[in-house]
Amino acid sequence: MVDVLSFTTAVGVAVEGGAAVHPYRWRDATAVAYARERDAVLAVGRSEATEAHPWSLSPAALRAAPMPDRLVLPSPNGSTIAAEAASGGATVVAASLRNRTAVARWLTDRGYGSEDRPIAVIASGERWPDGSLRPALEDLLGAGAVLSALVGTGTPTPRGDRGGHAVGGDGGPGRRLARL
Repeated sequence: MVDVLSFTTAVGVAVEGGAAVHPYRWRDATAVAYARERDAVLAVGRSEATEAHPWSLSPAALRAAPMPDRLVLPSPNGSTIAAEAASGGATVVAASLRNRTAVARWLTDRGYGSEDRPIAVIASGERWPDGSLRPALEDLLGAGAVLSALVGTGTPTPRGDRGGHAVGGDGGPGRRLARL
């Protein structure tokens, strides 16, 4: 799952900060209940963030905020796709330009990319005013970067298990992994 400008980059920042991330389809009253059920902090819209509640989908704001143990990140695109795929039993890995190498390594270390364990790299895109999906260049570039990193590991195709994961950073010594 690649949603470069917000969701997957925010997931990477949150995971690096030690949070477990829970994607949610949309920010509404049901998201509040979802966060409460998971004893998690609910990220708000960028313009709604305050000094008392600094958590939003903005990677920069998340980096500056004290990181909670659990964070619900709602978004109409990346989070919606991640939540839907995970609810269907797919493994969801939050990939971005920042963590493409770590994602490729995480997948190949677990045997993904084989005929027995196929994966799909999804560029989330955006929505047109009528609600239909439109491609987003940055997400396509991010997906291509993940695929390129996978080829660099000797794995021609990505794979998946059950559950969801986000890999923070570039996969260096301090890399972190969180279940989505």
